[in-house]
Amino acid sequence: MTEPDTLLDLQIRQIRLEATGIHSFELCAPDHERLPAFTAGAHIDLHLPGGLVRQYSLCNDPVETHRYVIGVLRDVNGRGGSRQVHETLKVGDLVKVSRPRNQFELQPAQTSALLIAGGIGITPLKSMAHSLLQAGTPFELHYCARSSEVAAFTEELVDLNRRAPGSARWHFDQGVVGAGLDLATLLAVQPAGTHLYFCGPPGFMKACAQAAEHWQPGTVHSEHFQAPTRAEPLAPTTGASVRLSASAREFVLPDGGNLLELLDQHGIHVPTSCMSGLCGTCKTGYADGEVEHNDFILDDDEKQRCLTLCVSRVTSRSITLHL
Repeated sequence: MTEPDTLLDLQIRQIRLEATGIHSFELCAPDHERLPAFTAGAHIDLHLPGGLVRQYSLCNDPVETHRYVIGVLRDVNGRGGSRQVHETLKVGDLVKVSRPRNQFELQPAQTSALLIAGGIGITPLKSMAHSLLQAGTPFELHYCARSSEVAAFTEELVDLNRRAPGSARWHFDQGVVGAGLDLATLLAVQPAGTHLYFCGPPGFMKACAQAAEHWQPGTVHSEHFQAPTRAEPLAPTTGASVRLSASAREFVLPDGGNLLELLDQHGIHVPTSCMSGLCGTCKTGYADGEVEHNDFILDDDEKQRCLTLCVSRVTSRSITLHL
């Protein structure tokens, strides 16, 4: 566990049924060493047999240095990763895991926080709740689900309420649209100094974003666990000169080319995972160029200096990558 990009070999110490279709997996170092630290909102890449790589948010308290805990919903309509996790991994197995990365950080300037989870989106927000409680920062956690049977981590959230009365609240809609949490009412007025954090399925994410459109810029934070459907396909790139600042090498990006593919063709391997602008694995600094970003993680400040190689489109005649 020495190099930043080195994968960790961790052991599954416990698998726990948290709700219908949701298991938690506790990952520890086989030699009981401390794990690399993480902050609330972080995720890891889980490398599965057969080459699949999937991202899962860490849901435990960041003060725990001996374990990572992820919650995995078995998605029968997904791409196969969650089914493989549920059906093949067992206690005692060794798995390869990336070091934690965080594109969904708690903000230090807030005086209070409002957390809204939809379904399995509870995982990063539960970790945030642990950190906020530790810091003494007032917060509310609203957990939206179809029913109590599919709501995970109930015991831990009940304990959270015991330690900070009223902090965790459940909203069950029984599958009826409009019968759950009234987002418009909840988000109608932004309390001074409050930041909003939300995570959940695409429809839920869209509803939260629309209900918070009037909140102050820089106070609304979200993380998608699957890429939203794009209204239009990404436009093809136009030709550009691509310079690498560390080596002074220069390549030509052809019309319709992809930055990741271009680098790979020239023997430059950049770690990737989601290939949809969600995970931040291939986030790279740049200068001297213009970019259409197309990702779902970078804020306006980061977009001035970073891009995601998997989906970013170069719109200038040249660009310099910090590689």
